[in-house]
Amino acid sequence: MNGRNPLRRVLVGAISCLTTFGVLAQNQSFFTGGAAVSLTEEQASRGKVVYDNSCGSCHGANLDNGQFGPSLRGSAFKMHWGSQSVNALFTYIATKMPPAAPGGLGDRAYSDVEAYILSANGVRAGGKELAPTRTQSDIAVRNSNKDATYQAVMEARQKLLAGITPVTEEMLQHPDGEWLVWRGSYQNLAFSPLKQINKSNARDLGIAWSLALPVSGNETTPLVHDGILFVESGASIQALNAATGEVLWQYTRTLPEALHNGQQSRMKNIAIFGNALYAPTPDGHVIALETKTGKLIWDHAVMQEGKEGRAPFSLTGGPVVAKGKVMIGTSLGLNSGGGNYIVGLDAATGNEAWRFNTIAKPGEPGGDSWNGAPFEQRFGGGVWTSGSYDPARNLVYFGTGNTYDIGTLMLPQPRVGESRDALYTDSTLALNPDTGKLAWHRQHMKRDVWDLDWVFEQSLLTLPVNGKPTELVVTGGKTAIFDAMDRATGKYLFSRDLGLQNIVTAIDPGTGEETTNPALEPEPGKTKLLCPNANGARNWPTTAFDPASYILYVPLVETCADYSWTPRSAAQIAAGGDDIHFAQKPRPDGDGKFGRLEAINLATGKVLWIHRQRAPLVSSLLATGGGLVFVGALDRFFSAYDAASGKLLWQTQLNAAPNSSPVTYSVQGEQYVAVVAGNGFLSSASASLTPEVDTPAGGTTLWVFKLPSR
Repeated sequence: MNGRNPLRRVLVGAISCLTTFGVLAQNQSFFTGGAAVSLTEEQASRGKVVYDNSCGSCHGANLDNGQFGPSLRGSAFKMHWGSQSVNALFTYIATKMPPAAPGGLGDRAYSDVEAYILSANGVRAGGKELAPTRTQSDIAVRNSNKDATYQAVMEARQKLLAGITPVTEEMLQHPDGEWLVWRGSYQNLAFSPLKQINKSNARDLGIAWSLALPVSGNETTPLVHDGILFVESGASIQALNAATGEVLWQYTRTLPEALHNGQQSRMKNIAIFGNALYAPTPDGHVIALETKTGKLIWDHAVMQEGKEGRAPFSLTGGPVVAKGKVMIGTSLGLNSGGGNYIVGLDAATGNEAWRFNTIAKPGEPGGDSWNGAPFEQRFGGGVWTSGSYDPARNLVYFGTGNTYDIGTLMLPQPRVGESRDALYTDSTLALNPDTGKLAWHRQHMKRDVWDLDWVFEQSLLTLPVNGKPTELVVTGGKTAIFDAMDRATGKYLFSRDLGLQNIVTAIDPGTGEETTNPALEPEPGKTKLLCPNANGARNWPTTAFDPASYILYVPLVETCADYSWTPRSAAQIAAGGDDIHFAQKPRPDGDGKFGRLEAINLATGKVLWIHRQRAPLVSSLLATGGGLVFVGALDRFFSAYDAASGKLLWQTQLNAAPNSSPVTYSVQGEQYVAVVAGNGFLSSASASLTPEVDTPAGGTTLWVFKLPSR
């Protein structure tokens, strides 16, 4: 290897194990699998450059007689690689090589190297580049040691996979020691009744196992069912033995080169129902995989071609499955006029059954709430968290985000006299999963021109209201104001303001209507202090709710911002982008502590305890029947607190900040706690507050903890 070349660390030995699998053609035109091969001279030349710089010293300057790697040309090589397809070779090297950083080159580089190898083995160049795709077919192992130990391990893995049972709606509503939905169950409370790990023994927690995952922007939530842990990161979805971390199967998706193998993707969750796993992908699709094998069942492009298709973070939330529908919302970003939508896909086929637009169109209900602006100048309404589901009422609940270019609502428009509420931004939407029809909505903040989304988890819980147990949906926005609504009708019942905002001056106790501070109205060229910052006093990391005590645990960050507005022309607005700007800063009354964990009794509004610390919090919360609350912070610590008092009971420092949602589960009588570490959006957004806190570029890693074996 060329020690001076930066690709050395990426492709060391990338081809060294290729001769253990069969793929290459026996002649210059076809593989024995029957697929015609096409490549170009230019592509093979590019591949030679990569090979010369990164592979030659192992496999030899001419693909043979290498010091550390076997020959990659000639009869011996063809004999080894003569029985499978070009796709199988590509899949192997692109997902398994190099051993230290699988997939580190990118698909184009792997294709180019493969083209060079094929060209050297007699495949003639043509007018079309080699464009292999990943295949999930089993790749036959050749000349490997299939001894008794190997056979026993494979049989044990297959037995574990064969034991996976279908997941029912009843199981999603009432999981038993498993983690089957984004925040535990259909109610999205982030609470587990498991109590083997508790206040008296949490100090003894240790590492059960860990596993490096494909690099991603994190925000990951594993699912666990029948002793199998399913996790998505980057371009891959894996099924693991939940007790040991053994990889049982892996699905890896071929992505457009611009998406860099999904290394910036941040899908918050996958879903499981029946015998299928449902997952969003970095390129805007939703796929269904067999839980036992990882084989693809269907693939549906949720995003449309063109402008939408270029948005890499378009499905940053995740699906919820109910009534035979896979439901997920989009988050298209700043440059997609007409806003976002929620789709219901047929769980069996992937076909789109319905679509609900989160930006109301002219002529539709709510369509006259956009200041008279044309549809293409209405932005936002992103849905970047998963929904909740109430089987008794057959309603699914989603939250929505703010608008983007506020000039749409602030500046005069051709049509006058319309409302400026901007439906359905900053709202809770209750939809019928069968049809996608809107049953009711509540807009928490009208005309949000300060980027203060209400897009977060919709917690389905029961509280005493006027002495009567009442089934509610509770959600909070970036302002850390939480609204409670009747689950069936959306009727407003009460709010809890945690006191970290300066924009809302009053909340009508009967209607919940918010009055905003007129002094903080956007004015061109004027800078004003807004609390919280646009990242929010809370963001996507979820709360946790204990249904027995009525306590809501909330992860918070104490910040403010200097904000300003720069109006733009109608043409600029139509082109997308943003016109409001924020400079994050500490609160004027702050003491240098930014992370805040707060416990509040939702029934009474009484705050039980507050824990404050220097490092901002970056993970969702997890509450358990053992009286614990788990959370992760920017300083890489993952901690457990006494749920009753807020006392720190245990913590450990991970390789990177856990920008994710922790889960807990039980396998064969032992309780585990799992969290994915890996720097993400919130780490970057909070870093300026604590410049002394080192946030290394740690790889995306799944950490699993348990008590010592008895």
